Amino acid sequence: MSQTVDRKMVRSWSGELNAVSERIAPRFARSEVRDRAHDYLRGLLSGTERKNSWQLAEVAGDATPYGLQHLLGRANWDADLVRDDLRDYAIEHLGADEGVLIVDETGFIKKGDKSVGVKRQYTGTAGKTENCQVGVFVAYASRRGQAFIDRELYLPEEWAEDKERREQAGVPEEIGMRTKPQLAKEMLRRALEAGVEAAWVVADSVYGDSRRLGMFLEEHEQPYVLALSGKAYVWAGFQQHRVGEVLEALRQGEPVSEEGFKRLSVGEGSKGPRLYDWLRLPLNPPIQEGFERWLLVRRSIEDPDELTAYTVFCVEGTTLEKLAKVAGSRWRVEIGFEEAKGEVGLSHYEVRSWRGWYRHITLALLAHAFLTVIRAKGMDIEASLEKGALATEEDTDSLLAFKIKRGLSSN
Repeated sequence: MSQTVDRKMVRSWSGELNAVSERIAPRFARSEVRDRAHDYLRGLLSGTERKNSWQLAEVAGDATPYGLQHLLGRANWDADLVRDDLRDYAIEHLGADEGVLIVDETGFIKKGDKSVGVKRQYTGTAGKTENCQVGVFVAYASRRGQAFIDRELYLPEEWAEDKERREQAGVPEEIGMRTKPQLAKEMLRRALEAGVEAAWVVADSVYGDSRRLGMFLEEHEQPYVLALSGKAYVWAGFQQHRVGEVLEALRQGEPVSEEGFKRLSVGEGSKGPRLYDWLRLPLNPPIQEGFERWLLVRRSIEDPDELTAYTVFCVEGTTLEKLAKVAGSRWRVEIGFEEAKGEVGLSHYEVRSWRGWYRHITLALLAHAFLTVIRAKGMDIEASLEKGALATEEDTDSLLAFKIKRGLSSN
C-alpha cells in the first residue's frame, strides 16, 4: 500500500471523528465546550497509555488539564442527550436483523470512599470483592460489531441513604436506591421507546433471576434468553420448580426430557468451535399469542456436572440451535468491555462526582462506538501505521500506535 493511500486512510479516519463531533455539537451551547469535547474524544482515541486529564490535555496541546476537567465538571451540557446521540449513531451503523441487546455490569476499582457509589462489593472485573464502583450497561451486538448504547451507575443503599455523601458527590435528589435489574429495565425501556429493534435480549443471572424484567420484556413481545441461578424458580404445570433442583436431577440422570441433550456450537472461539451440550424443557406458555417459554440448559463437555440454565421467551417454532447461539452471544459484551477499557480509557477516569462519572463514561462509550464503526467500514488503519506511512501525520497519536504497542486485535 502506498503512502498516498495510507494518508487518505488517516484523513478518512479524521473525517469520521469530525463527523461524530459534529453530531454531538448541538448538545454544547458554547463553542469552547464543543472544542473541548472533540479534544476529549481525540485524547481517548490517542496512544497515550493512561487516559487521565493530564495526559489527555497533553494530547490536546494544553499546558494544564483544567479545560478538560471543566468539561467533565462545571460545563453546561447534558450527558443523557449525548447518550441518545451515541445510541442513534451505533444503531445507524451497526443495526442488523439479528442484532442483540446485551445487559451486563462491570466494576471500576477505586481507592478511598469519595468516588460516588464506591464501596466494597463483588465485581466480576476482579473476580472478588473489591473497593469499587459498579456500572450497568446495555450493548448492541450484530455481525458488524458491538457497541454500548446506555449506562447507569449502581448506587448502593448506603450511598442512597447518606445525605452528606450524596450532596458531596452531586447525586440528584430524585435518584434513589435502584437494583441492577431495575437499572437494566430503565435502559431497555429507553432503547425500545427510541425504536431500537433487537431480535433478542440476553443477560446473566443477576438479571435473569428478576421475574419483573422478564415480564417487562414479554409485555413488549421482546424475545429474550436470560441466565438463571440455581435459586430461581420457573413455572411448569401447576407448580413452581427450583432451578437448582432441576439441574441436580439432570446431573443424576433422571429422565426429565424426551429430547435429551444435543451437542451444538455457539460460534467460533480461539481454539475452534465452542461446543456444549444443550437441552430445553417446556415451561408454561405466556399470554402473548405466538410465543413460548423454555428452560434452556447448557452442559459442559469437559465437566458434565457443570450446568447453566436460561429462561427463554421466543417465537413459536424457534429451534434449539438458534437458542443455543443466542445464549452464546453474551460473551460479546465482554469483548466490548475489554475494548473500551483497553483502547479508550473507560476505566481511567479520576472524577468522583455523579455528573463527572456520567460525562466521562458517555464520551468513552462514544469513542468506543466510533472504533467499532470504522472497523465495520473496513478502515484497516493499524496496518498502515505498521508500514510507517503515517509517521508525519498529525493524527498518528490516535488509537494506532497504542493498539500496535498493546497487540490489540482489530477484529
